Amino acid sequence: MAMVIDDTHELDFSAATTTTTTTTDDDLPCNWNDWSPVVDWDALSGGNDDFQDLIESLMDDGALLNPSARVSHPDQEPCHSTSTPDAVMVDQDESKADDCKGLRLVHLLIAAAEALTGVNKSRELARVILVRLKELVSPSDGTNMERLAAYFTEALQGLLDGAAASTATNKHHLISGNGPHNQMDVLAAFQLLQDMSPYVKFGHFTANQAILEAVTHDRRIHIVDYDIMEGIQWASLMQALVSRKEGPPAPHLRITALSRGGSGSRRSIGTVQETGRRLTAFAASIGQPFSFHLCRLDSDETFRPSAVKLVRGEALVINCMLHLPHFSYRASDSVASFLSGAKSLNPRVVTLAEEEIGTTGEGGFVGRFMDSLHHYSAMYDSLEAGFPMQCRALSLVERVFLGPRIAGTLSRIYRSRGEENGWSWGEWVAAVGFKPSCISYSNQVQAKLLLGLFNDGYRVEEVNRNRLVLGWKSRRLLSASIWTSPDSD
Repeated sequence: MAMVIDDTHELDFSAATTTTTTTTDDDLPCNWNDWSPVVDWDALSGGNDDFQDLIESLMDDGALLNPSARVSHPDQEPCHSTSTPDAVMVDQDESKADDCKGLRLVHLLIAAAEALTGVNKSRELARVILVRLKELVSPSDGTNMERLAAYFTEALQGLLDGAAASTATNKHHLISGNGPHNQMDVLAAFQLLQDMSPYVKFGHFTANQAILEAVTHDRRIHIVDYDIMEGIQWASLMQALVSRKEGPPAPHLRITALSRGGSGSRRSIGTVQETGRRLTAFAASIGQPFSFHLCRLDSDETFRPSAVKLVRGEALVINCMLHLPHFSYRASDSVASFLSGAKSLNPRVVTLAEEEIGTTGEGGFVGRFMDSLHHYSAMYDSLEAGFPMQCRALSLVERVFLGPRIAGTLSRIYRSRGEENGWSWGEWVAAVGFKPSCISYSNQVQAKLLLGLFNDGYRVEEVNRNRLVLGWKSRRLLSASIWTSPDSD
């Protein structure tokens, strides 16, 4: 059964349009992704106590960097080259200047990360580097790399100031609309992200298609959702259920949504309840039998399987979206307790979406930091391609979603000291005992059709037969995988 791709994603679940653009993947000189900057700490600690001079040297010519970091891509000219024909000299020079500044910003960021956590740790040097970075970049102005560097600078400053512990609270505030961003900004940014990129729909559509295929002949379906947010994912599933030609007409759908435990639980419960009211009204409008329940996490954010009401004859589905814009403001221990507890419920199918980040770093905080820098650089590049001539819209998405996500990512790897290298929730689910469930041909086709609505730089690949991965050019960004219980029928 193929799920129909539509634009049922407005907050009132009405139709909207999607903007499609096309760009070329030209090789730009001095692309920092083709470099491997490594800070030469011998030079930094060579008897020179004037931090300002050292930072200026980094910005001027990268003289304090390991020589291997200045070896350009074989097909690219060095940043100082003047061999470009006169007809395009100005454009080429501007492009090279932007790329070279971006590369130097990367060097400064990595130097700050090294100073914060490396062998030659120096909090004073890290502070001086961050002061210099703040003078050079702004999250609301400049090139992609400059805006990205601004958010990484803010995140590093938070770690330096010991603010990492407040990250989870800030993330929850973003979702509830009671924190740095009001609810209208969050909802507007969410809508823009859906219109201009496949990030939201990719995970939702892949999961929904797998669910539809797993419950084709069931009369009752029960979905336990870890992070329901606005409930957008389930509007399209309802439409597919009421219009399907196979199986019983309009099976009863029940959704149990988890709400936050402990501090902030009242706001979380209110938000989830509002989502339930909206979904109930939508289900009634299309003739979908539906009921909604709330399951509150314990005060320490852990999940108790016994808190979920099960009904004999229901096909149980576990849904866990951990990718942008699902903030997953809960700690890793909370996610682990949910997935391990879900196994005891013997679900028919488990749908999991997560960001492909932290799986290619070399280990340690700096290695994971560089991997995160590459990851979010690719996201910035892809989003800019989807937001032509809409700088204010892109800025809103970056401010509401990407800035807090970057801060959360760095906080997590800082607390773990980079020891999570190579680790993913998919691998964790497999270790717990869930079995991979093959991605169907229909699901693969659906993903390719979805990407056809957006920029040519997006790609999709199948991995291990149960996982679809969304990428931008050569970088994997997020994945959606399908699992089943060993004891499920």
